[in-house]
Amino acid sequence: MNIRMTMTLAALLTATPLLGQAQTLLLQERNLPLNLALEIAQGAVAACAQRGINVSAAVVDRAGVLRALLRADNAGPHTIDASRAKAYTSASARQPTLAMGETAQKNPGAQFLNDIPGFLLLGGGVPIRAGNEVIGALGIGGAPAGAIDAECANQALDAVKDKLR
Repeated sequence: MNIRMTMTLAALLTATPLLGQAQTLLLQERNLPLNLALEIAQGAVAACAQRGINVSAAVVDRAGVLRALLRADNAGPHTIDASRAKAYTSASARQPTLAMGETAQKNPGAQFLNDIPGFLLLGGGVPIRAGNEVIGALGIGGAPAGAIDAECANQALDAVKDKLR
């Protein structure tokens, strides 16, 4: 056996126990508690109400599963599904839906993102972050423009930023 083969074999034998350890460790994730999900949804509905806009707000966990959903008085029934889809899209992609929609308009390869079941590339979906980790997302539906939905979402998240550390 030459020196190169010996060194490669030694490296593999050294790394094998480390690989086994890495595979047996459990993942640890921070999750969005229900009380905070409700507070975020309430803040989102209130932020849009200050502008005279009736919306629905959906908060999903990191996997896109619904945690809280509120529909303002007089908000259209379609706003329920729109808010949930925006939240799901944002949680799945880990980015704001407003930016995703703009990218899809400019990039022919991204235009088919809307074909993913449950995705909605309209503004109003914003990731909820604890530090750099996405732990959920907020989706708002019902404003006359997705940019306004996004502004309300950002305002609601800004109000709880100290609780997301």
